[in-house]
Amino acid sequence: MDFLYLLCALTPVLSVFILLVGLSLPASKAMPASLLATVLMAYFIWQTPWHYLLAASIEGLVIAGSILWIVFGAIVLLNSLKSIGAIDTIKHTFTQLSPDRRVQTIVIAWLFAAFLEGASGFGSPAAIAAPLLYSLGFPALAAVALPLIGDSSPVTFGAVGTPVIIGLTQGAPAIADSAAAIAVQTALMDLGIATLLPLILCCVLTGFFGEKKSLRDGLDIWPFALLCGASYSLTALAVAYFLGPEFPSIFGGLVGLGIAITAIKYRFLQPTTHWHFANDAAALSTQDGEQNIPTTATQLALAPIKAWAPYFLVALLLVLSRIEPLGFKTLLTNIKLGTPELFGTHIKASFAPLYSPGAIFVLVALVTLLFINPKRAPIAPVFKQTLKTLLPTLIALSASVPMVRIFIHSGVNLNELPAMPLYLANIAAQSVGQAWSLFAPVIGALGSFIAGSATFSNMMFASFQHAVAEQLQLPENIILAQQLLGANAGNMICVANVVAAASVVGLAGQEGKVIRITLLPMLVYCLLAGGIGSVFIAAN
Repeated sequence: MDFLYLLCALTPVLSVFILLVGLSLPASKAMPASLLATVLMAYFIWQTPWHYLLAASIEGLVIAGSILWIVFGAIVLLNSLKSIGAIDTIKHTFTQLSPDRRVQTIVIAWLFAAFLEGASGFGSPAAIAAPLLYSLGFPALAAVALPLIGDSSPVTFGAVGTPVIIGLTQGAPAIADSAAAIAVQTALMDLGIATLLPLILCCVLTGFFGEKKSLRDGLDIWPFALLCGASYSLTALAVAYFLGPEFPSIFGGLVGLGIAITAIKYRFLQPTTHWHFANDAAALSTQDGEQNIPTTATQLALAPIKAWAPYFLVALLLVLSRIEPLGFKTLLTNIKLGTPELFGTHIKASFAPLYSPGAIFVLVALVTLLFINPKRAPIAPVFKQTLKTLLPTLIALSASVPMVRIFIHSGVNLNELPAMPLYLANIAAQSVGQAWSLFAPVIGALGSFIAGSATFSNMMFASFQHAVAEQLQLPENIILAQQLLGANAGNMICVANVVAAASVVGLAGQEGKVIRITLLPMLVYCLLAGGIGSVFIAAN
């Protein structure tokens, strides 16, 4: 019977990997099949009552709706920028800054994504950075995979500290008073990993998408990559120590962008030869990096400002809406859509559509089409085109998120078993004993992969990680920091994020290919986090 319980608990994980990654089925087919398998196993083997399964499914549909709202907004904004010609100007801006694809990757998929993660989180960095990279001529798979990998370390302090302030403290209320100290511990342990991540990004870029499939091409940019990694990680650590967990990713991203742009401008630590994709135009750059851009004074002064204005406005509104003392957050979160407690259970669901990044994306898209629209492009076709692209994403998310909620709420059952994720975690803890620090990040990653965000992973597993640390007499702060780091790593393969980012660049149905690329960096991140945690414990 124990084997059946183990198989049942593993069903959501195994079915997704087998169907999505192994068999390369599109998420619109793999996720409904995984949902069906999970429902059957939960009802017949785990013996979760049907009304809990139904309540969890409805909760999942509401959460899926909130994710779709973000995806819709991101695609509307992208289509709006295309319709007015802003994307062409943005291309010129980045190729003028540096025609080197590795430099563009670090600036957009690492530093810009870090800022967006700190300001908003919940999938919006990849939803913005992916179409931006795609519009610059990156292959669609690269445009999706690179921001997912880059948006990992910043997740600790994403959405103005939500994974710590809400995820960690609600997941393990006993350590609420230590949350700030755990956040600093996490930033300290992540110092080396975050510093290396831009270099890892470049290696993925050249190793998977280069003409020669060469890791060496990625390693050649190590001085600039390490500068950008350290500028983020050191800033994040300092901000976490002095100001708390709300702003490390925001300030880390901004400081890193300032340092990176200055270094590029003065050609400090820049590569001697530029790296391009095989199908890049031969005339992409001249010998000195000068680009063919509009030549009139008015175009040079105004076109870039107008083209970039929507992104600046998105960033500004995201930050303003997340800073509680300003009052906008309270105003926007007061309007909610959702359900009461469902079918006599404790399960209910709601989301605030105006507080969601999706609302900001749509608002900025409308402002763009109404006021920054030299071509006078009509509004209706932009929204119609966006809706046409959403159907596969709608199917995938409407199945994957309910599956996740069933997995999480399976603690209510006639067999008196813990919830499936805790059941799996207990088996892992019993199996590895004192070597737990090597495996603790994997639990956090599993939580993000299944639950859809680092915040939910921390809510699921923080109390478990705390209990294991007490039982094995391991330092609690270090183990909980590893939970946070693992949750960051899992963000690279989080099904909801992958589906959302893929749909923005027209890759719906190829989510398995994305995960096959991001899986290795995720495992490397977990391995490094496990090793660093073990070193900290040994030195403790």
